[in-house]
Amino acid sequence: MGVTDYAAFVVTFVVLLMIPGPGNLALVLSTGKGGVRGGLASTLGIMLGDQVLLWLALAGVAALLAAYPAAFSAVQWLGAGYLVWLGVRMLLAKPGAAAVLEIRPRDYFRQTLLISVLNPKAIIFYMAFFPLFIDPQQHQGMLTFGFMAVTVAVLTFLYGLLAVLLTHHLATRLRANRRVSRLLERLAGVCLLGFGVKLALTR
Repeated sequence: MGVTDYAAFVVTFVVLLMIPGPGNLALVLSTGKGGVRGGLASTLGIMLGDQVLLWLALAGVAALLAAYPAAFSAVQWLGAGYLVWLGVRMLLAKPGAAAVLEIRPRDYFRQTLLISVLNPKAIIFYMAFFPLFIDPQQHQGMLTFGFMAVTVAVLTFLYGLLAVLLTHHLATRLRANRRVSRLLERLAGVCLLGFGVKLALTR
């Protein structure tokens, strides 16, 4: 299919999925609030967001953002603002409230989709990541890109499913202790604020 080292591509992407970030945090929060359904909806949001960024990168949006720094900064600040807004909502939410993530699966889906899409650096990443595993001699154009995109989607779903099941198991136990649950919610809010500030300050 034009991929030089498929095994290395798979392993590398799985490792990247495991790196802590706002997407992983949102996935955990969605599962804690909405159970398995909420977590899976969140996983689908991440999957769709990744696919949007991936194909935008292949379409050359990365080059456009590099050529127009103002556009890149605008998207970056928009994403940072969204993360800060989520973090503040969590910190100000009353104990027992739905906090950031509501009980409807479509809300989980929408929020993780926005978190993924409003990260312009991800477009640059895909633009730099894919060529590392493409064989210029065996490259088959859109077929190769499509094969890699499907692989990314499948790996993201499997990782999300495992994370959701593990989080759901732990969340069931933690709900019995309201103080610990509230402390974790506040910690999550601080982390979201931190991710937003980091995104805003990163160049």
